[in-house]
Formats: sequence, structure tokens, C-alpha cells
Amino acid sequence: MNRIRDVVQTALATGYLTVEAENQLRQLLTTPYDLEDLNAFMALQEAAMTGKVKQESRERCGIK
Repeated sequence: MNRIRDVVQTALATGYLTVEAENQLRQLLTTPYDLEDLNAFMALQEAAMTGKVKQESRERCGIK
């Protein structure tokens, strides 16, 4: 996976964002990306805020 939208699609499909995927997103966000990637990232943020996607990193440290 080398695009933000690919990482997001996996997270949305599984309902889970791994620590590895979070790190990959951080890296990808430091490189040039297009509007489709930005929209995908915003959709992931909304899904995480509404509980549709759980974050492994938050589960590890007990944040709900």
C-alpha cells in the first residue's frame, strides 16, 4: 500500500486501525497526496470519532 486511501480502505473494511497502519499514515501524510487521499483520511477520522473504526493504539493504552 502506498496511498492513504488504500490504508483507509482497509481500516474501514475491517473496522480496525492497527498501529502499523497509523504509522504508515503518518509517513504518507508527509508526502504529496491528492484530494481523494485527503477525503479518505477525513472519512477515517470521522469513522474513528464515531466508533466505526477502533484504534489499536488506543486499546493498548486504555483510551476509549
